[in-house]
Amino acid sequence: MSDLFDTGAAKAAEGPRPLADRLRPATLDEVIGQDDLLRDGPLGAMLTSGRLSSLILWGPPGVGKTTIARLLAQETDLVFVQISAIFTGVPDLRKVFDAAKIRRANGRGTLLFVDEIHRFNKAQQDGFLPHMEDGTIILVGATTENPSFELNAAVLSRAQVCVLKRLDADAMEQMLKRVEQSEADLPLTPDARRQIIDMADGDGRALLNLAEQVLSWGAKEPIDPVTLSKRLSQRAAKYDKTGEEHYNLISALHKSVRGSDPDAALYWFARMLTGGEDPRYLARRITRMAVEDIGLADPQAHRICLDAWETYERLGSPEGELALAEALLYLALAPKSNAAYVAYKAAMKAAKQHGSEPPPAHILNAPTRMMKDLGYGAGYEYDHDAEDGFSGQNYFPDTMDRSVYYVPVERGHERDLKKRVEYFAKLRAQKGRG
Repeated sequence: MSDLFDTGAAKAAEGPRPLADRLRPATLDEVIGQDDLLRDGPLGAMLTSGRLSSLILWGPPGVGKTTIARLLAQETDLVFVQISAIFTGVPDLRKVFDAAKIRRANGRGTLLFVDEIHRFNKAQQDGFLPHMEDGTIILVGATTENPSFELNAAVLSRAQVCVLKRLDADAMEQMLKRVEQSEADLPLTPDARRQIIDMADGDGRALLNLAEQVLSWGAKEPIDPVTLSKRLSQRAAKYDKTGEEHYNLISALHKSVRGSDPDAALYWFARMLTGGEDPRYLARRITRMAVEDIGLADPQAHRICLDAWETYERLGSPEGELALAEALLYLALAPKSNAAYVAYKAAMKAAKQHGSEPPPAHILNAPTRMMKDLGYGAGYEYDHDAEDGFSGQNYFPDTMDRSVYYVPVERGHERDLKKRVEYFAKLRAQKGRG
C-alpha cells in the first residue's frame, strides 16, 4: 500500500509544522466545541459500545472533521487511511480497497476517511457500497455540503450523519488559551482578542493561523484592534451562491421580513451582499416577498419593490443596493397578508378539479344567431342596471357550488377589502343568491 494513502506507514523526518498541526488534539477529550457529538452524542455512544459504524461528518470548515476521524481510528484500533475526493480517481480507490481487503484478511480493520466526499459523483459513491457492506472499510466521509443534497441515498442509508457545529466564541477562546499554554501569551488587548475571534468566523483552523501570525510579530506591547485590522485580513464569510448557504440565507431574509423584523432583514441582506450575491437576484426575491407576504394588505408595496429594482438598474452599485434596502425595510414594516396567495392556490386546485366545466349559459357570449338560439347569454343581468350596481348572479359553473377562496385579513388595506367582501355577501343573501 502506498504511503500516499496509509498514514500508518513510516514517516520521513518532519520539517516545520504549522501551529494548527502542532496543536491537533491527541485524544477525543481534547476536541473543542463538539461536546454534544462526542460526549453524550452518537459518537460517544458508539465508542462506549465498542462498535463504530460508517459516518458522514457534516459541518463548516475548521471545526474538527479530519481530527475526529483520525482519533476515532485511534480509539478503535483501526488503520487510518485518508484520501481526498478532489485528487482521487477510480484507480486510486481500487488500490485503497485492495489494501483494506488484505488488512482485513490479516485481522486489521480500516477506517477510510474521505475528505470532500460530496465531490465524488453518484457512480463513484456507489463504489463504496460493497466494501461498506462486507466490513472491508468503515467509511467516514467529511463534507461541508448538505448530505441529503449531495450524497447517494444508498450511502446515506448505510452511514450515520453527524452534524458538527460552527465554533462559538467560547470554543474559540478555549483554543486561544491552548495556544498560550503551548506557545506564549498573545500580545493582544481584550478588544483585539475578541476581534481576532470575530475574524476567524467560527473556523478553528483559521483562528490558529491568525494566532500564529500574531505570535510571529514578536510584539512587546499589546496590539489594539486598529493595528490588528491593518496587519491581518478578515476571513471571507462562508457563502456559496449555488449551495446550501445561499438557500439558508435567503430563507433567513424572507422569514425576517415575514416576521416584521427590519433589523434582522437588513442584516441577512447585508450578509448576502458581502458574500457576493447578485443584487438582481435579491431584487427579484424582495419583489416576491411583496407579492407573497404583503399582498393586498399594502398594494403599493409591490410598486415600491419594482421601483427599487429599476433604481438599481439605473444607478448600479453601491447606491442601487440602498434602494433595495429601503424597499426591504418597507416590506418588513408593512402589514402582512397572504390571503391573496392562499386564495390563488385554492382557485388553482379547484380549476384542476373542475377544469372542463363550461361557464353558466347566462354569461356566455352570443355573437351569432345560433348561439342565441342555444340560450347563450339568456337571462344575463347587467349589473350597472341594478339599483345598487350588483346583480348577485352566479358566475361559477352550474355543476359547481359557490366557493369562497379569498378571505381578507383585518390588517392594512385589506380591512377595507374585507368590508367590501362582506357587503357583497350580504347583498347576495338579500337577493336570495347566496
